[in-house]
Amino acid sequence: MKLPIMFFGIHFWRGESGKRYLFNCALTKRGIPDDSGGIYVFVRRRYAFFLQALYVGKAANLRGRLVGHEKWGKAWWILGATERHVMRISTETERRMIEEDLIRGLKPRMNDVQMPRCEDDMPNTPELRRSWQFRRAIGNWFGSLIGRKSKPLHAGDTRPH
Repeated sequence: MKLPIMFFGIHFWRGESGKRYLFNCALTKRGIPDDSGGIYVFVRRRYAFFLQALYVGKAANLRGRLVGHEKWGKAWWILGATERHVMRISTETERRMIEEDLIRGLKPRMNDVQMPRCEDDMPNTPELRRSWQFRRAIGNWFGSLIGRKSKPLHAGDTRPH
């Protein structure tokens, strides 16, 4: 019995901001683009449909970074990674923003650098920070309607605005 190709085609990953990002599944070296940079996700697939992100990273050259990646061994042998998902992104600033959004939203177990430490931990990227503050303000407004105590918009933030 052959499995349909839809299992290993395209997949959407959603960041903390709620934005969806379209990734292609790269099962072999030939599936990884050689000529551009982008974002990649190490994925563990369970029961064909249930996907878990194990690691999110960015690279200026996807194939150069993913072939022989230092964390792929742990992801493959210990955590059970089955595939890599890749998305082409041309600029470094956009790669940095998308990587942070995905790490904060997916909370992959192998990422520890940009993982939020608590719900008051604000994003580093200005665009994500503005949307985070907006979502928090909307949440406070809706919470005030039902009598919930509001959370400060700049809690724990020591950076200048």
